Amino acid sequence: MPIFRPNRYIASVDCIRAEELVEAGIRCVLLDRDNTLVPRDTKEAPPEVRAWLDDLRGHGIVTCMISNNYHTNEVCASAQSLGCAVVHHAMKPAPVAVYLALTYMGVPAEQSVLVGDQLFTDMIAGNLAGVSTILVRPQSQEDLWYTKLFRKVEQVLLRDVSFEDD
Repeated sequence: MPIFRPNRYIASVDCIRAEELVEAGIRCVLLDRDNTLVPRDTKEAPPEVRAWLDDLRGHGIVTCMISNNYHTNEVCASAQSLGCAVVHHAMKPAPVAVYLALTYMGVPAEQSVLVGDQLFTDMIAGNLAGVSTILVRPQSQEDLWYTKLFRKVEQVLLRDVSFEDD
């Protein structure tokens, strides 16, 4: 499997069922922040994302935000507000932050999944670290200039993909 291919394509994080994760033996969900949990244009997680995170925790699943965003205070505030542990300055696609998060959370890679909105950062990092990966659609169209370039390539690679729960 190519390193930029996720295990699943889901329309948004709140469409991922906690029961399915538990049945699959998942005990830890690693999450990208920008445009996965928090839309880049609002910088505030929507209520359905908050409810989904509460549902995960209600099923005994721990969560950790792994963000490339260099605004440490914003990232940490989001993580705290959402009840997630956090690894900031992640430097994805390098898998180092994923390994760090797994160690911090005390969960092995085979019992973890990384959820993110970008093939070339989130999915590569997760696949290199040996965790399952789920690609979600970005929550907003606002992106950094270089992310917009990567999105063009993603569109070509994802042209035949259908997202679950779309």
